[in-house]
Amino acid sequence: MDSEDEMLRSLGMKSIDELFEDIPEDVRVEDIGLPPGKSEMEVLNEVEAVLSMNKSIKEMPAFLGGGVYNHYVPALVDEILSRSEFYTSYTPYQPEASQGMLQALFEYQSMICELTGMEAANTSMYDWSTAIGEAALMAARLTRKSEIVVPRAMHWDKHSVLANYCKGPGIRVRAFDYDKETGKIDIEHLSSLVSDQTAGVYFESPNFFGVIEDGLDAVKDVSGDAMLIAGVNPISLALLKPPGDHGADIVVGEGQMLGSYPSFGGPLLGIFACLQKHVRKMPGRVIGITDDADGKRAFCMTLQTREQHIRREKATSNICSNESLMAIASAVYISVLGRNGLRKIANECVARTKEAARRIGTLDDYLAPAFASEYFNEFVVRSKISYDAVHKHLLHSGIHGGLSLKSHFPELEESALFAFTEVHTTSDIDRLVWALEGVR
Repeated sequence: MDSEDEMLRSLGMKSIDELFEDIPEDVRVEDIGLPPGKSEMEVLNEVEAVLSMNKSIKEMPAFLGGGVYNHYVPALVDEILSRSEFYTSYTPYQPEASQGMLQALFEYQSMICELTGMEAANTSMYDWSTAIGEAALMAARLTRKSEIVVPRAMHWDKHSVLANYCKGPGIRVRAFDYDKETGKIDIEHLSSLVSDQTAGVYFESPNFFGVIEDGLDAVKDVSGDAMLIAGVNPISLALLKPPGDHGADIVVGEGQMLGSYPSFGGPLLGIFACLQKHVRKMPGRVIGITDDADGKRAFCMTLQTREQHIRREKATSNICSNESLMAIASAVYISVLGRNGLRKIANECVARTKEAARRIGTLDDYLAPAFASEYFNEFVVRSKISYDAVHKHLLHSGIHGGLSLKSHFPELEESALFAFTEVHTTSDIDRLVWALEGVR
């Protein structure tokens, strides 16, 4: 008896046709075009052949920025992250069974607070975009106002996610422009948009163009009673003043660069921190430290604000998970590097970026950087040649170029955002410059 007959007999059927007799004749198909089955070895060989067509970042240097970056991840991060008590999708509801996980998340919160200059942090959001959306809702809850003002010079995906978050509660999103010479916040335009209905003013530094904003005190002044929401690249905070020092009420950002790989765009990690006085309105979960019944140190979920944990009318968010594993990766990464290590990485990002800008800026067909400002780890390059042609040439040269900006910022014409980190060697920059010079 073959396997097909055996399966039919177990089902109490005599034929395959009987198995599908409940499906109407007019919707049945004779064949779905699948090839004959293969052995495990044959399948493995075919999958490996397909995968061999991929190029790793080491084989094909990538200068694509805009929010996800390639940093070196120390081996210890992967070693600790792969431990079974961490490497699980299980959410630590029972503190008595999850002390290690809770302590790791507590340490993550502490490190984020130190980096951002804030007094409280949650155990993460999905990504930077959703963190902005949650910050807008939080500002509206706290101020009872219905507008959020954000930079036009922001990644379009963030604009899209924010619009979705604000649509239901009826929060109006208004965008202030950037200075065309410096790439920085247009303070006059921002000031004209802030009104008595503005719940929050959001800014990023370094901003989407990689430009470091230096007029943040003025942003605070023109924001008036609105909450000040800062967006950050956490590695830049090893060099820059934390947003808490500029009067920020809420800080959001992306934690992918703290110990996680680009990995086709994820997984990501949304940073979210605020002042202590606002913590009751903060979304997500907060891990606290306390004493157990025996007087010993213990960790617990101090704040759980989603509707599954508290009365629906009291909930501040319906977020049903977070990126706990990535939060632990960030905590391990920061612990391994320490204060001096983070500062070294940040300085190397600046050095690589300045070297690349200087080299590209000497080429006849390119303006780099396009804005007259200080920048962190990325900058805009403007080309006299169609950037589509430039990008195709770079790909043929074994290089992944920058992020094209023309479709979203047409005033920048043929331009792209190029990013550099400590992993980009002088040889990588040489390859990029030579390839750019060879575009015709």
